[in-house]
Amino acid sequence: MRDDVVEASAVVGHTPDVVWQIVGSPEWYSRFVPEIAGCEIVEHAARGRGPKGVIRIAPERGPLMEAQVQAVVYRPGEHVVWCGVPDEGTWVSLELRPLAGGKTELFVRMMLPPSHADLVSSVKKDVRALARRLDLHLAGQADPDADRDGNKATKLRTTSVLVRAGVLSAGRPDKIARQLSSLAQWGATIAGGYQAAAARVPDEPALHDERSLRTFKQVQERSDRLANGLSELGVGERDRIALMCRNHAAMVESFVAASKLGADLILLNTGLSAASVKDVLAEHQPAAVLADDEFAQTIANVPGDFARISTWPDAETGYPTVDELIHAAPADPPKPVDRPGRVVVLTSGTSGTPKGARRPTPKGMGTAAAILDRIPLRAGDRIMVAAPLFHSWGLAAMQLGMALRASLALIRKFDAEETLRAIAEQKCDALFAVPIMLQRIMDLPERVRARYDLSSLRIVASSGSAMSGAFVTQFMDTFGDVLYNFYGSTEVSWASIAAPADLRAAPTTAGRCPLGTRVAILDEDRKQVPPGGEGQIFVGNDMLFDGYTNGTDPARAADLMATGDVGYLDAAGRLFVTGRADEMIVSGGENVFPRPVEEALVALPGVHDAAVVGVADAEWGQRLAAYVVPRRGASLHAEDIRAYIHQRLARFAVPRDVYFVPDLPRNATGKILKRLLHDDTWPVTSEY
Repeated sequence: MRDDVVEASAVVGHTPDVVWQIVGSPEWYSRFVPEIAGCEIVEHAARGRGPKGVIRIAPERGPLMEAQVQAVVYRPGEHVVWCGVPDEGTWVSLELRPLAGGKTELFVRMMLPPSHADLVSSVKKDVRALARRLDLHLAGQADPDADRDGNKATKLRTTSVLVRAGVLSAGRPDKIARQLSSLAQWGATIAGGYQAAAARVPDEPALHDERSLRTFKQVQERSDRLANGLSELGVGERDRIALMCRNHAAMVESFVAASKLGADLILLNTGLSAASVKDVLAEHQPAAVLADDEFAQTIANVPGDFARISTWPDAETGYPTVDELIHAAPADPPKPVDRPGRVVVLTSGTSGTPKGARRPTPKGMGTAAAILDRIPLRAGDRIMVAAPLFHSWGLAAMQLGMALRASLALIRKFDAEETLRAIAEQKCDALFAVPIMLQRIMDLPERVRARYDLSSLRIVASSGSAMSGAFVTQFMDTFGDVLYNFYGSTEVSWASIAAPADLRAAPTTAGRCPLGTRVAILDEDRKQVPPGGEGQIFVGNDMLFDGYTNGTDPARAADLMATGDVGYLDAAGRLFVTGRADEMIVSGGENVFPRPVEEALVALPGVHDAAVVGVADAEWGQRLAAYVVPRRGASLHAEDIRAYIHQRLARFAVPRDVYFVPDLPRNATGKILKRLLHDDTWPVTSEY
């Protein structure tokens, strides 16, 4: 054997044909080998040749590596040799040798360049661990040694994160005393957060919208008066206040005032239909509704004996405004309440009527530390909030902002170029957005994006829906490694966060658990799946919601709650979301999730956006239908789409129906409303 060829072997307790299910499927390698971040097949095996693909290697130490590979030897059930393209001097051989008793020797040989010495050493050492993971997976057994605690939070780690972010920092003793007194009185509520910030940095800017600039002291004083004004209208502790606003300072002041009153806040999505608004208000029976004037008619049509207040006056509605209430009310600070007010966020309603979800009151500063553990925001940052405040992600931005004593620049109506202009003019450090907003920014011509100096922007934090791997890479190639992908839900708050390094290694990953969080992949019996296996995603943290307002609850397993998604963990601990549990399509007995098909579609040149749904089929039970939004000027045909998918995915994942549409239906936060794609009236064509 040559000196530069490395060998290693281990025994797997299954026959070669069974072991080949994994060894012959390179897209599964990342689930069993920690150093392999992903492998995408670009051409499947055909008669006389093996598959071709692109592999990404993420060593524990050293830079990310990406290479094209081809199987120059491909004998199913026996042997595969992966060779670099065009560097044929780099190769890895995986040979399956049958042993007595139905076992297999996994014999690995490799020749890699000297720069890969650490990787060679690691793989050689980990072959036995690989064989063990394969054994457990093929036997359908969970790993008894798997981490059951997740990213455990300790007081030392939490304090370290808060100190690093500047949440805990030295300052004038009198200001720190007032800050701590505010937190002691009000707790980790919205009222407590803004009271504490006003005590520490009273004259620093807190809120900035297109009409006003407010300091923390002004927010404190105005919210005191607003709480008193609402109290005079009969709103008290445990009452409900509904908000239907776009992002602006008065909306945040309403949050703070409701918290000071101990009233529950119902956040109405600005994209709700008039009928849905009527239903939500009928269910929650608010004592007051605070709304922007553009929604005044919607609120006026809802019967009920509740106060109606204008938060963004731009029409003659006849309703008193927030400013009028503030100016007429006494300035006396409200006294802390016995029960903190809750925030009720409506679910996205992508599959039907939205439900009210009661958000818990944070247990302390550990809630902020969980997110700051993975997203490196700092005290005093300027944060541009484009994500709607009625959405969980916009709400998270506001709550982080008050903990960091950050200045929030609030975008009332999103416009891609105006957002870039505002970031440049205000020298913002961070942008909180939903993926469709980032897509709109990328849709701007390059010459338009180049007009604005975005050098201050360290963080672009996105959440709300999945981003394709192609888009993630394109965004970071354009703006640098500033993208953070937050995965969570209204119900579980957060599950994982993908930092730029994660997204470079595996662009479709949802990331890793932040501090104090555990993710488990469970089967239908609520038991841990084998290594590399798919199942329902369950999450444990301190901010699991308190239940839906209609009394129902998502599935639970001990102290974990289901997100409603299906996914898996790779061998390095990164989470991947395959799709919604209720979106699984069963076609000809095969289970197919739309997301991998959508990922492949948007990677096709000429495709701007895509969605895949299942439709009834007399022969197959269900078949896949793809709705494709072409790029401007692209020439696409349904047969080309099907042929492209057939090259990259299994036969049963090829859409039988392909429709070209000018756009996809979305809700106010950019999530695709797939239920509308089943409507025969949606505009489609078979060619574009």
